[in-house]
Amino acid sequence: MSDALAVFHGAFGRVCLYSMDRVMAPHVHREGHLIFHIQGPAASVVVDGTRYPLAPGQAVGISPWQGHFYAPLDSAAPTLALVLYIRPGWFLEASRRAAASLRFGRVGVDVADHMARHVYGIATSMLDAERVDPALEERLCALTQAAFDQSWQWTKRGPAFVGPALPKRDYRIRNALRLLQERLGETLGLDEVAREVGLSRPHFYKLFREQVGATPNIYLNALRMERAIDRLAETTEAVSEIGLDLGFSSQASFSRFFIANGVVPPSVYRRSVLVQHG
Repeated sequence: MSDALAVFHGAFGRVCLYSMDRVMAPHVHREGHLIFHIQGPAASVVVDGTRYPLAPGQAVGISPWQGHFYAPLDSAAPTLALVLYIRPGWFLEASRRAAASLRFGRVGVDVADHMARHVYGIATSMLDAERVDPALEERLCALTQAAFDQSWQWTKRGPAFVGPALPKRDYRIRNALRLLQERLGETLGLDEVAREVGLSRPHFYKLFREQVGATPNIYLNALRMERAIDRLAETTEAVSEIGLDLGFSSQASFSRFFIANGVVPPSVYRRSVLVQHG
């Protein structure tokens, strides 16, 4: 069964040590997302329909809003992975030269020796419950920077790339994003969102996918997961109450959703969280 060995929240975003043995549902994050193999059998991550290896020396870099899911290759034994969800704004400020979008040049990242030292250093400090690592943010920034730079090596745009142009979104899609944020948890159907912004359902879905990079359903699930994770980490509210506020009919349906999109049940996630105050 999948488990969360440790989860740290901070200004950087989240960093998690997960023991994983099950397929996840396709999902997205607004953060830059890096997954490193620690031990156990090799696994894979499917990104935009292509399978990439997660193995010793091979990590996966996923850009914000890029669709993906974890897929084990050996269901008999779990894979231990270090999973980073890095806020682009924090990374931009911490690194002084990163792309604000944290868009990776390639999904597959070769883990060089200096990156491996950061990976195992971070994992070791997370497993030591008696020690607070004052250099954690510095380690996370250095690891993310090294992975980002490595992903742009041998690409046409190369290491000088500083991020794509800011997205130019149709005002109706901007309105739809605002509605989804403001009315999260209400019984607001996506067909109703389409009508409120003045689009037919097929045109809404097509335009949303083109301009956001994810379907409306997957984007909405990402918002629910973000809100659920924040409340699990920052409040003592009952898991059932959080689920009901996010539009789930029962704690069981909320738990199934959280496991499919976030590896472990919400109660396990909450027990594993340590909030880092910088």
